[in-house]
Amino acid sequence: MGKMMERLKRIRIVKSIVYTLVGSFYYPALVWINRLKISGTEHLENLPRQNVLFVSNHQTYFADVIAVLHAFCAVKWHKRNKLGVPYYLLNPFTNVYYVGAAKTLESTWLTRLFSLAGAIPVKRTWNLDANEERKGLDTSDIRKIERALAESWVITFPQGTTTPFAPGRKGTAFIIKHAKPIVIPIVIGGFNVAFDKKGLRFKKRGTQLSITFKEPMKIDYDASADKILADIMDEIEQSKKFMPGHTTIEGKKNVTQEQ
Repeated sequence: MGKMMERLKRIRIVKSIVYTLVGSFYYPALVWINRLKISGTEHLENLPRQNVLFVSNHQTYFADVIAVLHAFCAVKWHKRNKLGVPYYLLNPFTNVYYVGAAKTLESTWLTRLFSLAGAIPVKRTWNLDANEERKGLDTSDIRKIERALAESWVITFPQGTTTPFAPGRKGTAFIIKHAKPIVIPIVIGGFNVAFDKKGLRFKKRGTQLSITFKEPMKIDYDASADKILADIMDEIEQSKKFMPGHTTIEGKKNVTQEQ
């Protein structure tokens, strides 16, 4: 079954059907039931078709990544910073994969359907219950992500968890050092207020949702993994200096939007 799923993910018509079904289901939740604000899509317009890595904070298992995929599809149809009428789902942008926890992606028939949109399942290499040190991505998972980058865009979540301000994983920095992709930071907001943790049920209607695409990072690929990871955490606004109440160098407390 696993090999069959992997083959299906590479068939464009299969991904297009999943995008249309899932995207149509989520569109009202993003635009009518809640209010989605998108900014920075001009940074996506002239990107190459491969070796582009999007790094993002993470608030729900699925709702935020589905919203980002909506934005990609809208940009393909020359929309800037808006979704508008979702006719773009008739011919969606499918040249993209996203990283997700294998257990989550395999948990139900619905999550298996979502995975057909281009999920790259990865294993946790730490034990949440045992309080073990975070070791990052498994080497086989790193290879899967690098293979996907060689032919497409990839969305990854360096923290590997929906917990705000959790530390990032060095595996993301190792991928960047080796594959040398263009790296686009994404900052999302409001999804954990509007949806439950999985992103499948409503918690609060009328929520302001936001997706901000920042300009490509200027990365020294010869820098240490620690330095690259620290820069990423700053760009996705999940480093300590973005924590509510944190005192900055100027002596002012940082005030952030609700995460």
